[in-house]
Amino acid sequence: MDLKNVFIKVYGKTKEPIYHFFSPGRINLIGEHIDYNGGYVLPGAINLGIYGVMSLRDDEKIHLKSLDFPNEVEVDLGKDIKYKNEDGWGNYAKGVIKFLKEDGYSLKGCNILIQGNLPNGAGLSSSAALEVLIGYMLLFSIMQDEVDRKYLALLGQRVENKFIGVNSGIMDQFVVANAKKDHAILLNTQHLSYEYIPCFLNGYSLVIMNTNKRRELASSNYNQRRQECENALETIKKAKNENINNLCQCTLDDLQYIKNEVEYKRAKHVITENQRVIKAVNLLKNNDLKGFGELLVQSHNSLKYDYQVTGFELDTIVEEALKTYGCIGARMTGAGFGGCAIALVEKNKVGEFIEKVSKNYLNVTKIKPDFYETSIEDGVKLLS
Repeated sequence: MDLKNVFIKVYGKTKEPIYHFFSPGRINLIGEHIDYNGGYVLPGAINLGIYGVMSLRDDEKIHLKSLDFPNEVEVDLGKDIKYKNEDGWGNYAKGVIKFLKEDGYSLKGCNILIQGNLPNGAGLSSSAALEVLIGYMLLFSIMQDEVDRKYLALLGQRVENKFIGVNSGIMDQFVVANAKKDHAILLNTQHLSYEYIPCFLNGYSLVIMNTNKRRELASSNYNQRRQECENALETIKKAKNENINNLCQCTLDDLQYIKNEVEYKRAKHVITENQRVIKAVNLLKNNDLKGFGELLVQSHNSLKYDYQVTGFELDTIVEEALKTYGCIGARMTGAGFGGCAIALVEKNKVGEFIEKVSKNYLNVTKIKPDFYETSIEDGVKLLS
């Protein structure tokens, strides 16, 4: 569908230029539930995401419409912006507009139409893609492509934390804003320093496996895990009488101080997963994809047994993937509790892989999964 033509049908013809943008979803290759524990993550942007079309208006109103949801949202730049349940997806855009205004940007009225091909609620970060897209479009109308991408990422996180009320980390927004084609980002989530890691999958494909078990990030489970990690950190700090900023600065030796079994397991996952990210980087730099695949499996097992965020559907789809010839590694990706897993599969076996895993997963769970053969792409950008 030509989104520009739909835009003209929806909003009418305009003398103003019509701009077309794309904001990707993301997968985290490894380093799960690390972004709020101050360690390293290794995400990349994918070729699924949200497209946005925009043109300026001559008043103080921002009109937002989506082809994926029925409700429309109008924001008056002269008035106070408040969260409203009935605005649904529009609240992410409203949060971005509110904080841009608070940060002193003199925004212009505009018409915006969006359409995405990211499965909603699948854990591929549709909310971060939307926040970063709206922020980039509005800032682009003021400063063209001189947008500060680190600011853009922090803006999106602020919307999640302060406007939507989800206590999420920085990783999703950071990768959507800063990603680079054929590279993962090694991101230090404490200092936001980062390095592009080559991710050429020579002969292999990255397959996203959507369990179609819908996942709600604002659920209590996510915030509970954060609390358990904070408790574990407090215990270690008190025992060692040291000022430690986050769990990823701790070592496996520090686990001896944690007597609470649940908090012990949470901390163990965080510390070992952070170590796996560093190993993964070295393996990718040396093009050792089999070694990288083995790390994916270790990561999934840690998320299953120690962090306990996988669940029946994710465990089933990963087990079925690993049983299938041509797959050298698989794990859940994202926050868990449903959503997606990733698998590293020989390129010429992808069709057969999808057919087998789909059939076996459906037999076990009675849910039909979806599969996406993806590539690693650039972050948010102007298309034309």
